[in-house]
Formats: sequence, C-alpha cells, structure tokens
Amino acid sequence: MKEDAQKQAHDLVEKLKLKELMAQLRHDAPAIERLGIPSYNWWNEGLHGAARSGTATVFPQAIGLASLFDPEFLFTIAETISIEQRAKYNLYSKEGDRDIYKGLTVWSPNVNIFRDPRWGRGQETFGEDPLLTSVLAVAFIKGLQGEGKVLRTASCVKHLAAHSGPEPIRHSFNAQVSAKDLEETYLPAFKAAVTEADVDAVMGAYSALNGEPCCGSFTLIEKVLRQKWGFTGMYISDCWAIRDFHLNHKVTRTEEESAALALKAGCDLNCGCEYQALEKAYQKKLITREDLKRAARRVFATRFRLGLLDKQTEYDTLGLESLDSEQHAEYAYEAARRSLVLLKNDHLLPLDSRKLSKIAIIGPNADSTRALWGNYHGTSSRYTTILKGLRDHLQDNVQVLYGEGSSLTKERVERLAKEDDRLAEAVFLAKASDVVLLCLGLDESVEGEMHDDGNGGWAGDKKDLRLPLCQQKLLKAVASTGKPVIVLLLSGGALDPQIEAYPNVKALIQGWYPGQAGGRAVADLLFGRYSPSAVLPITFYKASADLPPFTDYSMKGRTYRYVQQDQVLFPFGFGLSYASFSYALEEAKTQEDGSVLVQGRVRNTSSVDSRHVIQLYLAGECPDLPPHPVLAGFASLFLPAGQELTHTFLLKEAQFTAVNQEGQRYAVKGRFHLSFGGSQGDELSQRLGAAPVSHTTFIR
Repeated sequence: MKEDAQKQAHDLVEKLKLKELMAQLRHDAPAIERLGIPSYNWWNEGLHGAARSGTATVFPQAIGLASLFDPEFLFTIAETISIEQRAKYNLYSKEGDRDIYKGLTVWSPNVNIFRDPRWGRGQETFGEDPLLTSVLAVAFIKGLQGEGKVLRTASCVKHLAAHSGPEPIRHSFNAQVSAKDLEETYLPAFKAAVTEADVDAVMGAYSALNGEPCCGSFTLIEKVLRQKWGFTGMYISDCWAIRDFHLNHKVTRTEEESAALALKAGCDLNCGCEYQALEKAYQKKLITREDLKRAARRVFATRFRLGLLDKQTEYDTLGLESLDSEQHAEYAYEAARRSLVLLKNDHLLPLDSRKLSKIAIIGPNADSTRALWGNYHGTSSRYTTILKGLRDHLQDNVQVLYGEGSSLTKERVERLAKEDDRLAEAVFLAKASDVVLLCLGLDESVEGEMHDDGNGGWAGDKKDLRLPLCQQKLLKAVASTGKPVIVLLLSGGALDPQIEAYPNVKALIQGWYPGQAGGRAVADLLFGRYSPSAVLPITFYKASADLPPFTDYSMKGRTYRYVQQDQVLFPFGFGLSYASFSYALEEAKTQEDGSVLVQGRVRNTSSVDSRHVIQLYLAGECPDLPPHPVLAGFASLFLPAGQELTHTFLLKEAQFTAVNQEGQRYAVKGRFHLSFGGSQGDELSQRLGAAPVSHTTFIR
C-alpha cells in the first residue's frame, strides 16, 4: 500500500506546474481543478478526541490516559478517535466544508518527555519515561492509522526533538542537549513511532537543538530520521516555526532564506505561511524544482495512503452513527475511571452513603466543565462535572451542599466583593457536612500552551508547584473545620497541595483533566463502585524541591531515573487501590536471541475485585546506566478477589544496553537486578502504602 501510494504520488507530481508544487506544500493546500484535486487543510488535532471541529467524544487528557499503563485500551481509544475523525471528514466534505480541523491528518500524539513539572504542555504527553512513552505512542499511532487498505487517519508524531519548555521563549530557545541524553531519553519514542508504528508524519519543534532550528535541522531530519531510522514519510513544521529562523534564531536573514533552509533540510509541509516565500526563493536560486518535487511526492503520498484521491474507500460509510455514540461514551467513561490516581487514603475511602447525611462539594473545579477538558479538546454533548456526578450518584439519599469556595486563581469571585468572598460560605458548608470533597487544581486557561497565532489561550507554564494562593486559603479554611476532607486535584501535571499540615485531609486523588465523564468516574471511585488502578506516569515533586533550571535540558536531577529522592512527593509508578496484592518473581531466562523472559505472579489478597498495574524495573552494574532502576515492563490486569495471574515479560536485547557520553549504545553484561510489583519498590512508595515488591538477580 505504501509503495503504491509513493508511485502514485510520483506520477502525479510530474504533472504539476511550478506554482502548484509550491502551493501544495502549505497546510492550507488549494485545489488543483484541472487535475480534479480538491483543496485540503492538513491541520487537524486528535490528542484525546477529535478536536476543534464540533461534537465529539472527549477522553481524559493524554497524561491521564498514560496513567492507565494500558497500550491495548489506548489502541481502542485512538481507534475511536480516528473513526470519529473519518466520519466528520465524510460529513463535512459532503457539505463542501474542507476547513481546518476537518481533515484526516491528525497531528497527534505528542511524545515529548515530560522532564520538568512546570511545563504547561506536559499534559499532552505520555509522561516522563522513554519506555512508557514509546509503548503508548506505538499503540496510539496504530489505533489512529488502522489496519485497512488505506489509512483511516494519518498520525503525525510531535515535536522532534527535546521540546518541553519553557513556553514563553520557545520561538528563540536553543536546547543544548548531550548526545547521551538525546539517545537515552529524548529520541526513543520518536524512533519507536517510526520503526515500530510506521507513523505517517513527524512534526518539528519551534526551538533549536544544539544550534539548529528543529524544523530546518539536517541532523534531525536527514541524518537521524531518514538515514538512521529509515523514515520515508512527511516532515511538518510546527505552526509558524519557520519564520523563527530569521526573526528569533537568527540563522537566516529573510523569509525566503528561511523557507529555503527548511525545504532543503527536508521539511516537506509548512504549517503557517512561510512557504509563500518559496517562489522568491526559487527566483533567487536558493531552491530547485527537484527540492519542491521531493517534498510534494511525500505530501501526496499521504493523500494517496488515506484514499483521499480515490473515488471510494472502505471508510466512506462512516457517518453520524459513528459520532458521539453510546459505545464511544462508554469508552470515555471507562478511561476516566481508570485514569484517576488515588495518592492518599487514610481509612476514609470508599465512602458508605448509608452512613452519610450531608456531603459538601467545594472548590473552583467542583462544577467546572473547563476543568474536564485539557487542551486540544473537542466538544462533548454529555459533560458530567464533579458536582453533577455526585448528585446523579447520590440521588436524594444524601444531601449535597455546594460552594465555589474561591476563584481558580483570583482574589475574589465577584468583582465588587472583598477579597476571599467565598471562604465563609465554604466554612459553614463544611461545618454542616459529614465529609468534604474539595475540588482544587487548574484548567487549560492557566496551564497549557503559550499564546500563539495558532491557539487561543494565554496559559503557559506553572511558576511553581503550589496551588494558587486563593486555593491555598480555601484549603486552610475548610481543613480548619476539622471535618474529614478529600482533596481532588484536577491538573495536567504535578502539584503539591501541601496537605501534610492538615491531618484531617484523609484522602488525595489526582484526577488530571478527566474528559466528558469525569464526574461519573469520581463519584464511582468515592463510593466504591470500582477499585482505583491508575498510577503516576510522572514524578510528583515537593513544592520546596530544588528543581534544576527550567532551561537546563540535562537529565541530571530529573524524572524518577535521575531524581534526588528527597525531592519527591509521590514517585513515578505510584498509586493506591482498595484491594491488596502480593507478588512473586520467577527466575529470568535468557533466550537464544539475547532477549530475556521474566514471569511474575500477582495475587489479589483482598475481598475486592480490582484492576492492577504491575511494573517490572531493571538495574545493572554499569556507570553509564541511570542511577535508579528503570521501567522494563508493565501491564494492566484485572484480578478478581483472591485470584492469581501470571504475566510474562519479554525484555528485548536492546534493554540491556547503556549509552555513553558520545551517545553510543553498547551491550551491558554482568549482574542485573529485577524488581516486580505495583510500584518502583522504592522506600517512599512503600512508606506511602505500596505493597512490598518481589526481587531477583541474574547474570547475563
């Protein structure tokens, strides 16, 4: 299929005139009427649902989906997104609407490493671990692209490479990254997307990498992506990134020089308007016709792979019945339930509604639809806020008291009122209740991507990991009542609510941005309709942590593999359950091909049915390996009460390698240590409530 599309593209490109070639390399490609080619807008989003084009199923934000540690279910979610996107394309096209966000080239997933907890766009990623990100990226891409004769949608993985803030300076920033950190941390997920998932496209970052703008980097695009990994697909610039070459990075002087640099380096499609300067670049002999044809062949190959230039495809019948369906809503509901991470439970949860008279639901995120979204979202027809979810669950059996408590970030809710105008209400509601659910955190208006020509907010990065001051006051006021408090955090990354000062804060839940069914999922968790199973795909740091400078891209002191343990609030891989588990690790067996088979047994030792994320960590005796054990395998399993399952991990030969300072991988021999359980097995995880893990060593 791919080879046929490339041949069709080659033949078509030979028929194009010079100006037609140039115009087809922009994201808003015009029609070529003489050849019967319709216009096409390449810019479409599908991070956690078909986005920005009307009604669609809205799943938890990507970081929440990562907390499932479940590539099989993530494949189903991505498949659902692509079905809805294809259905939208069919319906919109029939109405002659070929506008932005209504096409089939989906610019997702974001596989950048979430290396710094302040980064606003970290919510779009699958976390901080290269293996987890790689495995989930492959599943998501395969789900988007499908297994048919043509691609159901075409995935674009982004942003190559080493891109994770700071947001305000991204257009001029030069990330200085060692060869070791690139190979070990920043590039593995992109490599997996290309070599394992056959991703259709790759998008470059705004920033420069070691002095080369990523959208015009011969090193990244030609040497690494095409020569080393064998990528034959399309390279896309981030939106209006090419003008940064002359305006901010100062590697060129004019727009035509910038356009020429990008095209020559292998950037095939320009999101933005800089490729309007290709004609001037051609006139100045900065580019050749062959440069244009090479890019056009890659661009049209994608359209042929999607069947966009064919009369019929196997997906033409997808329509309204495939949008916002009951089945898709059930997937969103299940994803929301399985994304909530229980971080603390001091013998309070699950609640028994028969023992409650009144429950207070307080906080700026308690009845907020925006807090369900996350950035790059669609529009659901069935949002359930936290307040609505609790009301629907409890019906009239328990009285629900609601108060906003505070603004999300401002001193007051009402413009003419005095500061902290909702605190007194929060206090008297809390005093009247048996238990308080305090809904705190952020939303996409204050945490996300910086404002740009291509997006609509002024969010950006977090200044620190504390709650906004108004919410700190709210927490203190509610906790001062002495009533038992459950804190629910809705955010796209790590926050430290600093609850250790309040012993009556009995439970803490990380809810991420949980999507359309967030309120239903939270209610189910609180009242024990299911046992929580999600675990953290990132490290949660203390608010007092001495974080490395945001602009320092060295991995030293970053992520669970390199962090100083005294800086950690909640560890990567940590999450509590209503069930209890025990683990047994059997002897590792080396295979003829150099891979290693490891079997682990897990038993549900409780009377509660529960899903559980099992994790395998590997450590070796080599100075070039990270100082802490690294994730080597994981699975999400459902275990009925009292039952045991055996899971087999296959560790590839490449997992027994280290990367030296020159960025070269080499095989590591000798003694290896494995730990198996429901957490890293570190001291803090077990102190916080994780069960002891099972260990074994072997020689390889």
